[in-house]
Amino acid sequence: MVESVLPGAASELPQNKLPRRWRRWMGAWRRWSLWALLLLLVASMLVTLVWLAGRYEASEVQNRLERDTAEAVADIRNAFAHNLQNLQALQAGEPDLAAWERRAGALLTQRRELLRIEWRDAQLQLRAHAESPYRAPHWDPAMRSSAHSEAALACTNARRISGPSYSSSHFEPLPEGGGAEMMEVCLPLVYDGRIRGFVVATYALQTVLQDLVVPRLQRTREVSFTEADGTRLALVGAMRRGTRLFTAQQLFDLPGNTLVLRMDGWHAAPSLFPNVLTALVTAMSIALVSVLVVLVRDNRRRLRAERDLGEALAFRKAMEDSLVTGLRARDLSGRISYVNPAFCDMVGFAADKLVGQSSPPYWPPEHAQEYAERQSVRMAGLLEPPREGYESTFMRKDGTRLSVMIYEAPLINARGQHTGWMGSFLDVSEQRRAEELSRASHERLQATARLAMVGEMASLLSHELNQPLAAIASYATGSLNLLDRAPGPQPPSAQHLADLRVGVQRIAQQAERAGRVIKSVHDFVRRRDQSRAPATAQELFDAVLPLIRLQAHKLGVHVELDIALGLPPVLCDRTMVEQVLLNLARNAMQSMDDPQIQPRILELRVCRAASNAARGWLEFSVADMGNGIAPDVAAHLFTPFYTTRAEGMGLGLSLCRTVVEQHGGFLGHAARQPRGTVFTFTLPAVQRPEN
Repeated sequence: MVESVLPGAASELPQNKLPRRWRRWMGAWRRWSLWALLLLLVASMLVTLVWLAGRYEASEVQNRLERDTAEAVADIRNAFAHNLQNLQALQAGEPDLAAWERRAGALLTQRRELLRIEWRDAQLQLRAHAESPYRAPHWDPAMRSSAHSEAALACTNARRISGPSYSSSHFEPLPEGGGAEMMEVCLPLVYDGRIRGFVVATYALQTVLQDLVVPRLQRTREVSFTEADGTRLALVGAMRRGTRLFTAQQLFDLPGNTLVLRMDGWHAAPSLFPNVLTALVTAMSIALVSVLVVLVRDNRRRLRAERDLGEALAFRKAMEDSLVTGLRARDLSGRISYVNPAFCDMVGFAADKLVGQSSPPYWPPEHAQEYAERQSVRMAGLLEPPREGYESTFMRKDGTRLSVMIYEAPLINARGQHTGWMGSFLDVSEQRRAEELSRASHERLQATARLAMVGEMASLLSHELNQPLAAIASYATGSLNLLDRAPGPQPPSAQHLADLRVGVQRIAQQAERAGRVIKSVHDFVRRRDQSRAPATAQELFDAVLPLIRLQAHKLGVHVELDIALGLPPVLCDRTMVEQVLLNLARNAMQSMDDPQIQPRILELRVCRAASNAARGWLEFSVADMGNGIAPDVAAHLFTPFYTTRAEGMGLGLSLCRTVVEQHGGFLGHAARQPRGTVFTFTLPAVQRPEN
């Protein structure tokens, strides 16, 4: 049994239940229907294109015809105006009738469109006339002298308007038969504000068209003068050629008369567009599918590229606008091609005032020549900008100067060509101003430091010379006492002289010590390299113990010295270290100057430093049994010019810490049990070479 499937029922069956042949046919029908629709669309587009092209060509022909008509009217109007000037010139110099007729004949020979020129008096009576030598009609004297003639009417209107007037066209017969349309123009002759006569000229409208329009007329056109109702007065041109007629009319308005210039043109059916149509159909039929696929793919790529480019440009623009660094681009000739908003804000000029300038307005006038020469050298490629940049001076719009740091690099396009220079600008005016202020402040600080150094030196000298001067005074007093106790007539004994010699020697030693103190303090204040030499702890204490014991004897203080055995010498400035020991000892003894403090013991000790970090150092300590140091006083103990005693200067401990720190050591203090304070400081020991 054979099953039959009707075409109408195929659409009612499910797609998967249709026979394979029908499914294949329906798929092919869909594909071909789409292609047929596409081809129909392309054909419609081409037909529309041909129709629009024909319309466009017709409009172009019509526009060109109207433009030529307007130009023809302008040419005729200019010629008529020129003829009026020539007619006015006939009366120059008040010529006689014979001279006037010669002038009029010469004018008629030059202007073929003029057939007759008449000179009439104020009553329109003919005085002289001249006729064209080329072709003149038979003039009826009676008609021309009539008060109702066209010439008389034109002159009447000219008298009324006090200017040239044209008559209506009229027909005049010609000698060989037929006739032509004529038009009169009447020009009043005014002398001293009164009309003394008229010049009447006769135009042949046919000749006007032949001489003034035909030389520029195309072969497929004809031109004519018509009245307002369309009646043709004169016609010149070729016979009809072509299938389409185009007409253009232009109003030719004259004083006293109005004409219409009509120009007709014929245009053949376009022959170009069928060839274009054939080429387009052939090309589209061969490459329709491939071109469409390529165009769609290319369009997608282009849209994606344009979107990416737009995003990149927007990102770059936002980034450049957010920069605080000025950017400027110049071409190879030095003209500015781009500036960012930061650069405009920096110099105070708008971008349109800078772009295109080779000598920008932000160049200071005093540096403009130098900058121009440097730019010409750099643009010529003779000088490369330094990679580390260079500093320059610009001028803002308000005239203020600013210092900028410029970094320039070459601009290379996508083809690897050098197209210009890109520069980045940093405003360093505030930095330079800060540097200048810092330099000025530094100079003032140096001057202040020198003044402080002078005061510090004077204070230290006055402070440090107290001990040797006091010792000198004490030994001098003792020597004087020895001299006062010496017997008068008898010579002094050997013991007496020995004691006196010891006193004088002590005075000499303390005077020498005062000199060393002055030199050491001078070098210390000047920050010179002090002369350091090895010295043992015993040598240091031997130099200051006489002074310490002298003051201890006055205050009732017992001095104990403890120097560990086998200590190496220290490398130091002996004079300054002796002053440190003397100052600490004197301060310790003064802290025990209280009747309630008993016993009064001053302990002086030297030993090796116990910590590993201070290995190779000796530790000196000065301990007392005074009342100790209050916490508020301890915070300012080493501050210069801080003291708790009325007679003190507050420089002793500050000087001691400075001397110890210059030797690389450390000076500190701590409470002593059961009472008192201990001051310790360290000095570097001389390292013995190892075997």
